[in-house]
Amino acid sequence: MEIIRYFTKQVVIRYLIAGGTSGVVDLVALYLFNNVLGIYYLFSVVLAFLVAFFVSFLSHKFWTFKNYRKETRKQIIMYLFSSVFGLFLNTILMYIFVDYFHLQVILSQIIVGLLVACVNFFTLRNIVFNYISGYN
Repeated sequence: MEIIRYFTKQVVIRYLIAGGTSGVVDLVALYLFNNVLGIYYLFSVVLAFLVAFFVSFLSHKFWTFKNYRKETRKQIIMYLFSSVFGLFLNTILMYIFVDYFHLQVILSQIIVGLLVACVNFFTLRNIVFNYISGYN
């Protein structure tokens, strides 16, 4: 159990776990919207993003970056802008991967999600939640 405590203290590991959780929510929602409900894949990507948004924000604010300051309203707006940028990047890359590289929608989303997650980590850590090592 000591190894679990070590990893949960590390911000990058917490980011990956929280992001992975919201990523699973996003993938399940994408699958449901696209494959079950038959909604066009680009619209499904947007809808899945909306479903996973609050899971992601709350887990990153309170667990990943352990940010308990009462700036939630300001942070959620900044997080929304960061997420919309991520969504924009995600949608463009999805279009390229699906329509030009002819990859399956779910596989494309996994690859694109990992790429966008790398960009988002630095934005969230340094701008939205102003994480200072040792402070939080």
